[in-house]
Amino acid sequence: MPDLDLDAPETPPTAVAQLAAAELVRRTGVERHDIALTLGSGWGRAAERLGEIVARVPADEVPGFTASGIPGHSGQLTSIRLANGLHALVIGARTHFYEGRGVRRVVHSVRTAAAAGAKVMVLTNGAGGIDPSWSPGTPVLISDHINLTAASPLEGATFIDVTDLYSSRLRALAREVDPSLDEGVYVQFRGPQFETPAEVRMARTMGGTIVGMSTALEAIAAREAGVEVFGISLITNLAAGISDSPLNHEEVLEAGRNAEEHLAGLLSRIVGRIAESVA
Repeated sequence: MPDLDLDAPETPPTAVAQLAAAELVRRTGVERHDIALTLGSGWGRAAERLGEIVARVPADEVPGFTASGIPGHSGQLTSIRLANGLHALVIGARTHFYEGRGVRRVVHSVRTAAAAGAKVMVLTNGAGGIDPSWSPGTPVLISDHINLTAASPLEGATFIDVTDLYSSRLRALAREVDPSLDEGVYVQFRGPQFETPAEVRMARTMGGTIVGMSTALEAIAAREAGVEVFGISLITNLAAGISDSPLNHEEVLEAGRNAEEHLAGLLSRIVGRIAESVA
């Protein structure tokens, strides 16, 4: 296997993604993964419901990946055979921008999914809710985002249209599964500190309704790669200043644990519907 440094400026990041995809073929025996999912906080058990697990690969054994150091992430890449015979790649090793490894590392999983053949990228996360009607445990579709990281995964004079970045077609399919699903605008902050009440007020003034520390950069990279994007957030807590409760990561994990059974069933049904549409 060629030795390519993902972090070297002269290395095309898509070349490392191709290496990673080739290693996944070797380790899983699956030539093509049609759908990819990044499972954030609260969404991990969904992998168990999607279908037959073909293989689990430690992420740090695949080019360009590192083991996740964030609680709630499995650190594995899992190949799953869906009911209709398509294959899903479940990414349990998200790299967050606040880890300081650079944007290439943040979006490497998405580029690998595209190189592995994925037509659809499902991005999930645990996030804070600005809408006070969303209690912890509420799933919310992402209709758009505001990127406040001051960064982009695009390099050079790369201009792409992100008007319908979070596919309206896929959101409609999700509502066929659960018509009660609400939607909102996701605001990605750099982190790792939680947002201040003033920052949440700013996000709300800008049109944001969900705040978090992931997803937007990944979605942009997926669009660049020609992959259709479906995003869904688990509201783990009300954002700072929306309620009087202090914020902590254990609260995020607890909300995910309490909701995981419902989320697993919901996401497996949505992915099944998406798989029917791409078969």
